[in-house]
Amino acid sequence: MTDPTVVAREVSYRVRGASLVSAVDFRASPGELVVIIGPNGAGKSTLLGLLSGNLSPSEGEVTLNGADVSSAAPADLALERAILTQREAMDIPFTARQVVEMGRFPHRRDPDNAAEVDQSVVTEAMTLTDTRQFADRVFATLSKGEQTRVSLARVLAQAAPVLFLDEPTTALDVGHAERIMEQAVSQARAGRTVVVVLHDLNAAAVHGDRIVLMSGGVVVADGSSHDVLRAELLSDIYGQPMTVVDHPFRECPLVLSGQSRA
Repeated sequence: MTDPTVVAREVSYRVRGASLVSAVDFRASPGELVVIIGPNGAGKSTLLGLLSGNLSPSEGEVTLNGADVSSAAPADLALERAILTQREAMDIPFTARQVVEMGRFPHRRDPDNAAEVDQSVVTEAMTLTDTRQFADRVFATLSKGEQTRVSLARVLAQAAPVLFLDEPTTALDVGHAERIMEQAVSQARAGRTVVVVLHDLNAAAVHGDRIVLMSGGVVVADGSSHDVLRAELLSDIYGQPMTVVDHPFRECPLVLSGQSRA
């Protein structure tokens, strides 16, 4: 079994006495797409911030390839992981392509890198995210969904072995949301470690190799979609009756809001 790339041990995070994440253990390995789900305020984005090194834990340890994330130099960390956050707005009038080109900045110290390589990688990333048609548009003038796709292109252009994606399908139409998740799967199958925060339980079921369910800052379930997406557990965590049935044409559960009449 492949050793995990991302490991959190008893990680906690507190702000002004409020505990946002409490004693969480987490792992993610190369070739694996791990989806973190949970209701609002569960601690999903906070955990992603801790795993990526954007936040420093109050207690516990997070390692990336065996090294403590908290002590890593930002320039070195940028070569190891790329992050898509929920807040990607930019007031400076960069074009969409310039935003994607920012993903190549960590590679500026690589003597084997070249401008031609950067431009090729940027173009490929924009092709994969269907954003080339507005490459010259100012980022701030794009719709929220278009901005998300450009920001994902930046993440892909960074070419890091670990990807952290916080709600990458938010504000996307059904077609683009599906293609973005398929791209996340493709990145995992290429050997990258991919950790995604999602609200869409069915997208998690379809695309996740493993699902981590959080509530109140703790992990309440961690396993396959069949192990985690159980009607009684989801109904309790979300405070809403849920019904879980077999997906009609995929090998995963299908989550429905409401109680079965059967």
